[in-house]
Amino acid sequence: MRIVGEQCVSEVCVLLWYARCAPVVERNMIASPYESISAQAEKILRQEITSSELVEQCCERIEALDSRLGAFQLLCLERARVAGQGVDQAIASGHRIGPFHGIPFALKDIIEVDGLATTAGCQLRKTHISRETATIARRLLAGGGVFLGKTKTVEFAFGGWGTNQQMGTPWNPWDLDCQRTPGGSSSGSAVAVSAGLAGCAVGTDTGGSVRLPAAMCGIVGLKVSQGVLPLDGIVPLSHTLDTPGPMARWVSDVALMYETLLGRNPAAIDQDRKEDRGLWYELKRGIEGMLLGELSSAEREGVEADVLMLYDEALELLRQHGARIEIFQPSQSFDDLKHATGVIMAAEGYYHHGALYADETALLDEDVRPRMLAGASLSAAEYIDALCQRKNDQAVLGKQVGRFDAIVTPTTPTTARPIQALDQSVTPAYFTRAANYLDLCGLSLPMGLTAEGLPGGLQILSPAYQEATVLRIGAEYERQGPQAGAPPL
Repeated sequence: MRIVGEQCVSEVCVLLWYARCAPVVERNMIASPYESISAQAEKILRQEITSSELVEQCCERIEALDSRLGAFQLLCLERARVAGQGVDQAIASGHRIGPFHGIPFALKDIIEVDGLATTAGCQLRKTHISRETATIARRLLAGGGVFLGKTKTVEFAFGGWGTNQQMGTPWNPWDLDCQRTPGGSSSGSAVAVSAGLAGCAVGTDTGGSVRLPAAMCGIVGLKVSQGVLPLDGIVPLSHTLDTPGPMARWVSDVALMYETLLGRNPAAIDQDRKEDRGLWYELKRGIEGMLLGELSSAEREGVEADVLMLYDEALELLRQHGARIEIFQPSQSFDDLKHATGVIMAAEGYYHHGALYADETALLDEDVRPRMLAGASLSAAEYIDALCQRKNDQAVLGKQVGRFDAIVTPTTPTTARPIQALDQSVTPAYFTRAANYLDLCGLSLPMGLTAEGLPGGLQILSPAYQEATVLRIGAEYERQGPQAGAPPL
């Protein structure tokens, strides 16, 4: 797909066709920037609002707020405005594609879009122009989504706090007085969604990089099983552990994105939603009789008191609504799995990008440099041993996890920390790396606010390919539990 200016040739043709075939629909109604994209899609279908209105709302919020928040690396706002107009013409003509048609979205800046820069959060790649569009991006566009731009990331997606020394760290919108960690590495995606700059966004997750920023910014993020979504056109960190994932404000929104990212026929998704079939049936089933695992006393020791309080309240709510809860006592600790995951990430990260970090004078993030160079000290034998150990652990621990419908943990042991007091040698990915290492699917969603007014995240982990299960549990908790709400913007 070739780019003309900011607009793809194929998209221009479609838009011109629609413009000839139908009148412009005029509406003065507008949705809340924090409304579910599923609800927005229904309003677009009923022509109560237009895609252009949603897009313009995002554009105005970006223009008003992003100079402070710094969520975006690259913007395509005029392109988005034209695309929104095309959606309106199409729907007015009776040519609705499906439930994602007209929804504004953003992509983490390690996901390629033909003709646009893909920096991967690295100053040295600012002039890198992509020559392909990632399959997952093409699927969102094919579903009728409106592309707003690229969001900031930790350099080469290698960091859980969300900081970037060279390209800028997005500002967590939950504290406007003190700059706090947005979570990483999909930092800009989380900030954009949390602040209502985009209806939804796509991140990537290698050790928690979708779930960590979702938790710290008070939104929902889904880590899918390895291999479920294609990785072509995505700058790699760890080809063994990487996976893209949807990020949005509500569980139903993440479900809609997930089905669109799978490349399902939009009309089929639409029909399933209308008739409560498939995944949409699962979202409404409730959790009666499900067996959930909770943290042991030993695993609770490193969790901040405020986070632990929210976690215990979440467990009690799940219990009240029909879940059975037992203590999860695996043969290895989350810390063991965190370390094992780190070995694979370092080895593969160095393989892909290590040559850049050998130059001590290069303009690179000095917090990322030691993580990347750690891979240089690993021998081939150590790397192969780590992969073999992963296979063994997946077999043993997989059975232990498989006793439960899901394991429930806090997403992070802490809430978002002040950047000035941050210890970069410590990772917030204590509970999240296990999902990538064991190839589990995982969901993070808000479990309320601490006394400081900061969101805490609840993580739900299930065996591979059980995305419907984690979304089912998350949907029930969301219906019954506290919400993070909107940040104080």
